[in-house]
Amino acid sequence: MSAEISTYGKVVLAAAGPGDPELITVKTARYLKQADIVLTDRLVSNDILKEYVNPLAEVIYVGKQCRRGASTPQQTINGLMLQYAQNGKLVVRLKGGDVSIFSNILDELQVLAENKIPYEIIPGVTAALGAAACAGIPLTARGYATAVRLLTYYKSDIVSDQYWQELAATNDTLVFYMSAETVEGIVSKLIRYGVGRDKHIAVIEQATTPFQQVHTANIYDFNGQFGEMSFLSPSLVIIGKVVALHEQFAWLTNSAGREHYFKPVASLQNNINNNQQAHVSRA
Repeated sequence: MSAEISTYGKVVLAAAGPGDPELITVKTARYLKQADIVLTDRLVSNDILKEYVNPLAEVIYVGKQCRRGASTPQQTINGLMLQYAQNGKLVVRLKGGDVSIFSNILDELQVLAENKIPYEIIPGVTAALGAAACAGIPLTARGYATAVRLLTYYKSDIVSDQYWQELAATNDTLVFYMSAETVEGIVSKLIRYGVGRDKHIAVIEQATTPFQQVHTANIYDFNGQFGEMSFLSPSLVIIGKVVALHEQFAWLTNSAGREHYFKPVASLQNNINNNQQAHVSRA
């Protein structure tokens, strides 16, 4: 299934899973062992980088962190992919979760296609699947939900009132990515439009990692219980009847402490500058 390697190198768009290093795919691990360059997101376990990456490869941190400052511009990431691939390198662009769910893969695919760079896409365990499994919440279940919607809500104008009405009425399980800072607004909107009192909500912090914590409540009680809480990144929000199953089927206990599993972008950002300088000095 892999593309032919031309006179150019190749870019592999690969997924690392939601945090637990053992959730990486065999195929991604194989490419990491062959890679010349690894361009890695912030939400990738350091254990993956230590265990699977070719010891001769350059690892360049190109993470993003919502609106928290030191994120790597997408244009910079695109330029690094092209620079190394055009020099005949095997580049692994390593993303947290799955490569196609709430990532900038479209921007990267367009740049690679426009420049005729060979590429391959490798799927992975997306955060919704990892978080739900480790919280004991089946995303679909007979009598509870027959469908799942993957959503995000980071500003008020991206979801219309009509769609909020639909979300409040549906029995689909709703999974919100990158929405921990707006979860109070999500809950308030759904309550405003009459969401059922049989719906529950879970906010799962740092899912699948040793610092996982699951916070659940009936949706009508959530803001009263957790409205003042600041959730650690990354956090995933699950809403629906299925969330009530967590109490019965949870198989992991919450972490005793609330620590950051993934380093903030600011502490990793110097790596990209150091690696670029090293590359220039060797050229």
